[in-house]
Amino acid sequence: MARSCRTRGRYGRGMVVVHETVASRVLLGAGARHLVPEEVERLGATRVLLVATGSARAARDELEAALGERAVACFDGAVVHTPVAVTGQAMAVVEEAAADAVVTIGGGSAIGLGKAIVARAGIPHLALPTTYAGSEVTPVLGETTDGVKQTRRDPALLPGTVVYDVELTLRMPVGLTLTSAVNALAHAVEALWAPDATPVSGALATEASRLLLGALPEVLDDPSGLPARTALQEGAWLAGTCLATARMGLHHQLAHALGGTFDLPHAELHTMLLAHVLRHNLPHAPTAAHRLRAITGDDPVAAVAALAAAYDGPRRLRDLGVPADGLAAVAERVAAAPYPNPGPTDAASVEAVLRAAW
Repeated sequence: MARSCRTRGRYGRGMVVVHETVASRVLLGAGARHLVPEEVERLGATRVLLVATGSARAARDELEAALGERAVACFDGAVVHTPVAVTGQAMAVVEEAAADAVVTIGGGSAIGLGKAIVARAGIPHLALPTTYAGSEVTPVLGETTDGVKQTRRDPALLPGTVVYDVELTLRMPVGLTLTSAVNALAHAVEALWAPDATPVSGALATEASRLLLGALPEVLDDPSGLPARTALQEGAWLAGTCLATARMGLHHQLAHALGGTFDLPHAELHTMLLAHVLRHNLPHAPTAAHRLRAITGDDPVAAVAALAAAYDGPRRLRDLGVPADGLAAVAERVAAAPYPNPGPTDAASVEAVLRAAW
């Protein structure tokens, strides 16, 4: 997987862009999950901890049976935003079972917990994503302590093997399919205006946006269609790679600040925010605006807003119980230490974006 450097230097007559790659192994294809026992054997693991979200329990049971005696423990308590208290519970299981590898099955909550375990235990991590979260191909971990979410990057956090099996996405409800895909789209969009973008990250982000924006309406019409589901999964893979290669901006910072403060669902939050952040940033990000207009045919903000409006669930921050009088404090916190972003990130500007989403 690729990772761009965090800074650029000016040498001679122009800018020098540095692009690095980190080793990653990806299995892609319908039925790929059946190769997991071989992958575990390849890692030399004999005592596997299975971490799964509740929605992935059937897949976990299937995998547990396939691993046989190598599956020594299960942990089903993963929750959104990776609270350190939950990680502590999982680590107790790791230690009791003497696990020498962790296999995660589910969305960002399960995979995030797997990364938190790796950060503490240093064991191999094999991830089977069942949503489009993208965390499985990033060296990024976000953990929440006392309502504050903090993120860190470390190549050691990148799962060593990722298994993309489109059949694992077929049970996703239509609503989660929509919000998870928009979450993935947010990774790609922010990579387009990132200050450390490279030709590689730009190409990945553009193709990810094309796949996601093109396939999502088809999947919403026919959730069982394998070709469109495959396109969504491929787009999510590329978008997640963007999240690993380029620094994220205001959109992700708002999602982290709101999610950690008010304990909000991650994918729904991204779906609520993205059109508003696009409206705020695109006038200051001509390259991103040009690439997205080429995909949507006209107005990227309207295209994303239409997808968000199709969600049969909470569509505004107020619908999630976010108090209006809490927005200013979030805006001030963001403005005090802003992520790199093309549009203004002063407290008043950030609060205006939040109030539009509220």
